Amino acid sequence: MPIGPFAQLCRLSIKQLRNYDALGLLRPSRVDSFTGYRYYRASQARDAMIISLMRSLEVPLSVIQQVLDGQLTELKRHRDDLEADLRRKQTAIGAIERVLQDGLPVVVPEPVEVPDYPVVLAHGRAGDASQIGEVTSACVRRLLPRYPLIGLFPVDFTEPVDIVVAAVDEAGGDVLAGGQFAQVTHVGPYDQIGLTAHGLLAWFAARGLTPTGPIREAYVSDPMSTPAAELITHLLLPLEER
Repeated sequence: MPIGPFAQLCRLSIKQLRNYDALGLLRPSRVDSFTGYRYYRASQARDAMIISLMRSLEVPLSVIQQVLDGQLTELKRHRDDLEADLRRKQTAIGAIERVLQDGLPVVVPEPVEVPDYPVVLAHGRAGDASQIGEVTSACVRRLLPRYPLIGLFPVDFTEPVDIVVAAVDEAGGDVLAGGQFAQVTHVGPYDQIGLTAHGLLAWFAARGLTPTGPIREAYVSDPMSTPAAELITHLLLPLEER
């Protein structure tokens, strides 16, 4: 059938069908060599409507082709990517709501003297910033029931992100070096710690100090028994001379 009746059959526009042809997703069954008119079989209607559905779901073109071929592995991966993006946006919304409620983070750290700690270490690597929470939690699980726990994170994130979690343990084979640190306290969910960390880094910058890192997160509260809004975490950065 000509492209017009076929478009009506598929509840699509002629422009959409021409676009699918240009993208290589749905070729006409026949193209008249003299007029250039496109002709389709009724059996192609299902593929046309699948393409339309996938496009409305923001599925990439390469994945749509695999769906048409009956392969759903990449579609599942696309679903996982959308879920990860949704989590990132939900975290951002939570942080923005906190800024709207409490204002931009302004912190005044206190200098503290931290001793050397014997520790057991757990290492992890996050592919990007969205995976930091998941990788940190995995490191924590490997160290429990040892407590207290201290997360070590780079000051400047590059991808991938190397993460270390230390558990204070007299029998530990590693030492977490002490010294003089600037310390601030974050109260609230772990996924909003970045706001307080930003305030701490801004305090260093305003004084011409270059933080050497890593930034330490000392987890004071037990997340299993403490509401997220009441979690207490100390953030520490080494104090260096100007």
